[in-house]
Amino acid sequence: MYMEYKELKNKNVKELDELLNETRDELRQLSFKAGENQLKNVRKIRIAKKTIAQILTACTAHARV
Repeated sequence: MYMEYKELKNKNVKELDELLNETRDELRQLSFKAGENQLKNVRKIRIAKKTIAQILTACTAHARV
């Protein structure tokens, strides 16, 4: 699930936390599938990691304000 950073900046901390948990669960499942050679598009793992990093950055930005 890829989201633009602009969209993430507009969410509140609670929404970001829920989205972070969902994305981490998705990453965990993608990793399991990749380990079992069931995942055809391994680029989804990179996208999930990037999304997690963007969510954490947005959380940090909210904490500063």
